[in-house]
Amino acid sequence: MKGRVLDDLLLMMAEDDSVSTAVEDLEAGTEVVFDDRRIVVSEDVPFGHKVALEPHDAGDAIRKYDEVIGTASAPIEAGEWVHTHNCDSTRGRGDQAAAEEGSA
Repeated sequence: MKGRVLDDLLLMMAEDDSVSTAVEDLEAGTEVVFDDRRIVVSEDVPFGHKVALEPHDAGDAIRKYDEVIGTASAPIEAGEWVHTHNCDSTRGRGDQAAAEEGSA
């Protein structure tokens, strides 16, 4: 398997990622300990969904697979569920590419 499993709970695909993927349903209050860090999951996170590994301000890039996959649409704390309610995806957004070309 590529990536790194953190505390048997989260899959981090690359060392510079700011989110990781739950490898099982996680309940609020679950602690994830890795390296010199401790993250407490702040809300229930379903299997396969993302958890923030670090805080993000609104507008910050969200990294997974060592690539930017989205932008925080609201502040996100470490341990929060990262999904459509607080992240605008930038992957597969042909509308954004067209807008960028039009402004050039």
